[in-house]
Amino acid sequence: METWVLITVAAAFLQNIRSSMQKHLKGAMGTTGATFVRFGFGLPFALLYLLLLWRVAGHPLPVPNATFFLWAAVGGMAQIAATFLLVHLFSFRNFAVGTAYSRTEPAQAALFGLIFLGEKASQGTLVAIAISVVGVMLISVARTTLSPRSLLTSVFSRTAAIGLLSGTFFGLSAVSYRSASLALAPSLPTPDYMMQASFTLGFVILLQTVVMLLWIVAREPDELKRIGAAWKPAFIVGFVGSSASFGWFMAMTLQQAAIVKVVAQVEMLFTFASSFFVFREWINRLELFGCLLIVLGVVMLLVL
Repeated sequence: METWVLITVAAAFLQNIRSSMQKHLKGAMGTTGATFVRFGFGLPFALLYLLLLWRVAGHPLPVPNATFFLWAAVGGMAQIAATFLLVHLFSFRNFAVGTAYSRTEPAQAALFGLIFLGEKASQGTLVAIAISVVGVMLISVARTTLSPRSLLTSVFSRTAAIGLLSGTFFGLSAVSYRSASLALAPSLPTPDYMMQASFTLGFVILLQTVVMLLWIVAREPDELKRIGAAWKPAFIVGFVGSSASFGWFMAMTLQQAAIVKVVAQVEMLFTFASSFFVFREWINRLELFGCLLIVLGVVMLLVL
């Protein structure tokens, strides 16, 4: 099995943990605070990974150029917007609809990859992306009163619009991160996906932390107290989140962002595995069908 696949599966497992904890934090602080935690508390770990690669493992540091800074900034700001919108969805009664549409990220990443990088996807790859996206969308609404048909008719609802926009920003950020990481390769003796990913992550998460901290101080200073009061779970979110992001960045340096994001849908399978084996919660038929579609999409992608 290719390296990027193993890295993606590991990152998906870590992201499942981070997402669960971030939902918990939404009850302890506002949307802005819950969004900031992912970046601010992940910064020390992202810089630690970079330091270990450079000083301990002996990987040479890349020299960033204008292309790197442009794509890293676009990706960083897009991810902040995407995360904010996704966390904001949890405050809506029918947030499942928006969450479902946010899962169109792989399809949108494929479009951005074509537009900005000229990365074409085969017909088989596009079919695999579509199958996995449908599977995740079905899972997102499986425990609501919505039907697959009503999910389609809800496309003009407010939550659907927020979800789609969140998926758009996530897709844009994924392609931007790949572009930024690839821009570092010419400055290295040989391509080094680990250092390229770590350097990109370190810069991006530093930028995100500074931008969000300035926003909170200027617009929502009371949020700092709530963040400080929840520093213990936030610390864990930061560690797990930065570790998952390091995995994503490495995988997307090695492979097209859209393809990585399809394999990343296995995160949903981890969610159901923990629900079934740990919490003894039963999976309904629609959820099971969605899981099968995800598996089918991933398998198709890997064997094509």
